[in-house]
Amino acid sequence: MSLSSALSIADLRRLAQRRLPRMVFDYLDGGAEDEVSLRANRAAFEALRLQPRLLRDASVRDPRVNLFGREWAMPVAVAPVGLAGVFWPQGDLHTARAAGRAGVPFILSTASSVSLEDVARGAPDTELWFQLYVISRRIADALVERALAAGYRTLVLTIDVPVSGYRERDLRNGFAQPFRVTPRTVLDVARHPGWLWRMARHGSPQLANLATVDAADAESQAALLKRQMDASFDWHALARLRERWPHRLLVKGVLHPDDARDAFALGVDGLVLSNHGGRQLDGALGALDLLPRVAALAGGRPVLVDGGVRRGVDVLRALALGASGVLLGRAVQYGLAAGGEAGAGRALALLREELDRAMALCALRQISEIGPDLLAP
Repeated sequence: MSLSSALSIADLRRLAQRRLPRMVFDYLDGGAEDEVSLRANRAAFEALRLQPRLLRDASVRDPRVNLFGREWAMPVAVAPVGLAGVFWPQGDLHTARAAGRAGVPFILSTASSVSLEDVARGAPDTELWFQLYVISRRIADALVERALAAGYRTLVLTIDVPVSGYRERDLRNGFAQPFRVTPRTVLDVARHPGWLWRMARHGSPQLANLATVDAADAESQAALLKRQMDASFDWHALARLRERWPHRLLVKGVLHPDDARDAFALGVDGLVLSNHGGRQLDGALGALDLLPRVAALAGGRPVLVDGGVRRGVDVLRALALGASGVLLGRAVQYGLAAGGEAGAGRALALLREELDRAMALCALRQISEIGPDLLAP
């Protein structure tokens, strides 16, 4: 199967699986522990049934949406994914450029393989957001200042990683940074010469945002890779961050309506309901489970969701349930792994085509027409 013949995100996933060593594909594809939440995220979308009203003129459709004062080509943004450079060299930059061409925001991870400054320089036409992990308050402060200086105007604080989820696939495969060389990994990599050639040509990916923090750089990189964050970060620390960051601030990882209410009370501009793609607390509820309650208390403020989006019709489902938009994590990264920038662009194009087709089949002309009446009781 070629990239151009991929007809769905599932096809791109199969291409990614074929082209990546197992340890790298499992890092992308896997979740925590028994992967209950990973599977449940997808099942939650599949359980929602649509009940369209027809015989309305939907010959012209417009998937654009205005969020945070900006126009998006469709109600999706590309989610932050750490170490994207293991899927494709300079993967963060390639994905950012693909997002820019698709007209949607790109969220750069603290754990990116390309520095936040280099992504800003290399993707000047993309709306760039920066996702913040708080490894320590000192490093977080430095990253916030760098993001501000580089021109980022939306900060996404991720709060659901006080410790790393127990990702058994990674542990079994010996996935670490730097990679541990064992007979098993040598054989695995040897079976994927294209991936090996790209890595050899460009070098092993690093955690670029911590490459010049200070002399404790190696320790900080190890902590970030192991998701050893500052578990003492609390509401007082969030209030301080809100005071220091002068632009849009979103909180990602919310899974309780009381936390959503408290975050809005502190003045955050939006929320991302997320269980981290099923990669942290296994058994945690998913974004769709919480969405109607949070959307009701949001008072019109944006509420985004992530986890399990694989089809354009999933975007309709999420918006009908009350979301302002969705984040795309694995869906776009499968494309990146399958074919670099072109593959990431293919993933976004497929989802846009599917969204347009779903709108037509539901006789929807604009995103604003999507409401709870679209869902079957």
